Amino acid sequence: MIPREILKKIRQIELRTNRIVTETLAGQYHSVFKGQGMNFDEVREYQPGDDVRAIDWNVTARMNHPFIKKFVEERELTLMLVVDVSGSGRFGSRDQSKRELAAEIASVLAFSAIRNNDKVGLILFSDEVEKFIPPRKGRSHVLRVIREVLFFEPQRRGTDLNVALEFLLHVTRHKAVAVVISDFIGSPAETQNERSRKLRPQVSLLESLVQASFTMLKQANRRHDVVAVQITDRFELELPALGRLVLKDAETGEVVEINTGDARKRGAFADRQAKTQADTARLFRSAGIDAMQLRTDEPYGAALAKFFETREKRRLRG
Repeated sequence: MIPREILKKIRQIELRTNRIVTETLAGQYHSVFKGQGMNFDEVREYQPGDDVRAIDWNVTARMNHPFIKKFVEERELTLMLVVDVSGSGRFGSRDQSKRELAAEIASVLAFSAIRNNDKVGLILFSDEVEKFIPPRKGRSHVLRVIREVLFFEPQRRGTDLNVALEFLLHVTRHKAVAVVISDFIGSPAETQNERSRKLRPQVSLLESLVQASFTMLKQANRRHDVVAVQITDRFELELPALGRLVLKDAETGEVVEINTGDARKRGAFADRQAKTQADTARLFRSAGIDAMQLRTDEPYGAALAKFFETREKRRLRG
C-alpha cells in the first residue's frame, strides 16, 4: 500500500507536468524524436517534383506510367530515462531538490511519450545500476516511474555514468531515445595537491567522461538518440556570502570548513565552476549529444520548449 503523502506528491507532479506537456510542448516531442525507420505505405502516381529515386520500376513497367513508393516514418519509439540517484541529488538550496526536479523532467518526457503511443523505461544509477524498469506504455506505468525517481532509496552514494551506459547498451537492443538526467557531479580520487583543507568545489564527471565514459557516450549515441539533461543548483555554481560554513560531501562523506565571506574565494569558485560547465558542454558537443542545463531555482518549461524548438529546426534542416 503506497502512503497517502507519496500518492499526493506524485499526483501533484502529474498535474504540473501534464499542463506543461499540453500548453508548452504541444506535440513537439513527436517532431523532434525520430522513429526507428521508414515503413512502406503505398504506391502512387509520380508527380512533378517527386524524387526519381523513389520510382517503383516494376509497377511503372506494368502500368506504362511512372509510379513511386511512398514511405511513412515508423513512429513507435522507446524512451529510456537514465536517472542519477547518487547522494548529490538530494541537494537543493530552494524548495526543490535536484532529485525532485529530475522527477518532474522525467514526468514531462514520459507523459509526452505515452501521448505518442511510445514505451517508457527507467534506469536508476549511482556508481552501480540500482534499478531497471523495462519499457511499457500507459499512465499507471508512468506514475510508477515517477514514484521510483522520487522515492527510490539507493544502496550507494557515488556516481558512475559509465556503468549506466554499459547497462543501457546491454538491455536496449533496438534504437531508443535515451535521456540521461544527472547533475554530472562525481568524486574522482584526489591528487596529492588537493588533499589540503582549502576550498575545493565539487568535481565534474568531466575527468572520467574524458576517459572511459567519453567513449561510452559516443558508442551509446551511435546506437541510440542520447540526450543529456544536467540538473544544477545555484549554490553549486556560486557560493553565498554566509561566513564560515562546515560542508559535507554527499557522495564521499568528506567534511570541509570554508569561509564564504571571502569575496576572492567566492570569485575563484564561480570561475572554476563556469569553466567546468563550459568544458562539460564542449564534451557533449564533441560526442554529438544534445544537452541542456536546468536549475532548481528557475522554471524549466521555457528551457524545455526552447530545447525542443532548436532540435526540431535542426532536424528540418537535416
